[in-house]
Amino acid sequence: EISACLVGSEMCIRDSYNVMPDYQTRRKIINDICEKYSFVHHSFAGKSVCGRCIDVLHIGNTKNCVLYCAGFHGSEYLTVTAVLKFFEQCADAMENDSVVGRYKIRDFLREKGLTIVPCVNPDGVEIAIHGSDAALKYKSLVEKASKENKVWQANARGVDINHNFNAGWNELKNRELSMNIKAPSATRFGGNAPESEPETKALTNLCKRNNFDRAIAFHSQGREIYCSFGKHTPVMSFRLASVLSQASGYNISVPEDIATGGGFKDWFIEKFRRPALTIEMGKGKNPLPLSDFEPEYKIMLNMLCLGVIV
Repeated sequence: EISACLVGSEMCIRDSYNVMPDYQTRRKIINDICEKYSFVHHSFAGKSVCGRCIDVLHIGNTKNCVLYCAGFHGSEYLTVTAVLKFFEQCADAMENDSVVGRYKIRDFLREKGLTIVPCVNPDGVEIAIHGSDAALKYKSLVEKASKENKVWQANARGVDINHNFNAGWNELKNRELSMNIKAPSATRFGGNAPESEPETKALTNLCKRNNFDRAIAFHSQGREIYCSFGKHTPVMSFRLASVLSQASGYNISVPEDIATGGGFKDWFIEKFRRPALTIEMGKGKNPLPLSDFEPEYKIMLNMLCLGVIV
């Protein structure tokens, strides 16, 4: 049951944040948020390979916005829960002038709005949670690709969305080939061309239509922050990463070679010359257990606030 209530000016934490954030659960959460807070704007960036909607939620200033994106990789679904919970807390703070983490965030949101894409890869998350049946007509492809790697990260066509953005894609493709990654896979296959996947195109088109001040992509795991890509990385990327690192204890790191290029953070920096970060939530092995969510979210909360405030 999806429920929310007010106690004074603080919202009770809904039960749905302690269950798997599959497509049906997200629909209920998002519908509930929109019904409760009439000022929340809900739209769609596009649809996945299997036709699932890619939701977009917005709150606050529409002309100066921060973008938070999660659920790029199927088994990293705790990131989906994190951005949805944070967004709902922000909506409650807008209505009741309540505190989120250490901050009364309402005034900041009026200065700098927040847009979230809670699940960039809805098919991948559904496959990771419910298995190959969730891939619909791509079920046999997923079953074949899953034989070598049971942890599903890709979309329903076996393309890793965070290897499919047009930033250093050719160099990344060469590294994939050197590692014998040549076909649809559970992870790390970047497709046959950049932006070959509807999920990738949906996110790039959303960014082209909006003047986002910065973008933060949420992944798991490692409690790390990645903030640079190539010669166009703005100084503010490093400054923002430093502030968020201090707030969370996360380390500022450099990704391994096979995870360099082709990513959303890389594309955003190269395309717009604006700050973008990748934040790796939690510690352990994907998929992180649901029992990790609440303690990890507490570690992240002030960092999530500062991503909007700074």
